[in-house]
Amino acid sequence: MIAAADIVIWASSLVDPAIVAGARPNALVIDSATESLEGIEPLYRRALDEGLLVARVHTGDPSIYGATAEQRRICDRIGLPHATIPGVSAFSAAAARMGVEITVPEVSQTLILTRLEGGRTPMPDRETVRGFAAHGVTMALYLSAARNKVLQAELLAGGYPPQTPCIVGYRVTWPDELMQRCRLDELSATMKAHKLWKHTVVLVGPALAESGETRSHLYHPGFRHEYRDGDGTPLPSPATPTPAPVQALALPPETAP
Repeated sequence: MIAAADIVIWASSLVDPAIVAGARPNALVIDSATESLEGIEPLYRRALDEGLLVARVHTGDPSIYGATAEQRRICDRIGLPHATIPGVSAFSAAAARMGVEITVPEVSQTLILTRLEGGRTPMPDRETVRGFAAHGVTMALYLSAARNKVLQAELLAGGYPPQTPCIVGYRVTWPDELMQRCRLDELSATMKAHKLWKHTVVLVGPALAESGETRSHLYHPGFRHEYRDGDGTPLPSPATPTPAPVQALALPPETAP
């Protein structure tokens, strides 16, 4: 799409220049890092009037903290057709870089994408890092690096144990990316040591451990589905706790049934 576009709009503060290097030599390439939404709207109107193709280049997955909804509204209001091309978000790129699975059977089957509350962008009252941390599942935290000490404190206060594994990804997939592993109680110190104040995603949760013995049913030989017959091998089941011994209660003769 970038190679075919007549107008390419990208943010140099967020997008690797190599991404838009393939634009046509005669394309109009606009850096939106210093532009407001109102400053971009005339380009959309020009595209509508002249029948031009615009490539609006965002980072990662444009549906996550991408400020794309307001741009679609402009397009809808002026009658400019548009389509969204899916991308790879920083959390999934970070997991791939570090060779981890975010959802691990019997450990965590849930992923929460969020950001630390209290910044310039208001958060709904019911959405807090501490509240989400109480679930003990995998979390991916965006836009929170500048307040890493508060982030660590809220995650611990929510119930994650201090030894909970964390992955810190700075400018993931860029040439100067930095990936770090640490414990939760080392998170703030790790980020400060590497001066990670922005462009950083933090993954936290027990599923990120480097070793584990659990496996899914999907490829188990005993799992039967529409594409494969099981061979009868018993499927593994979660271990159940051994019940405590039942203690008999001796009743006095006058109250015994």
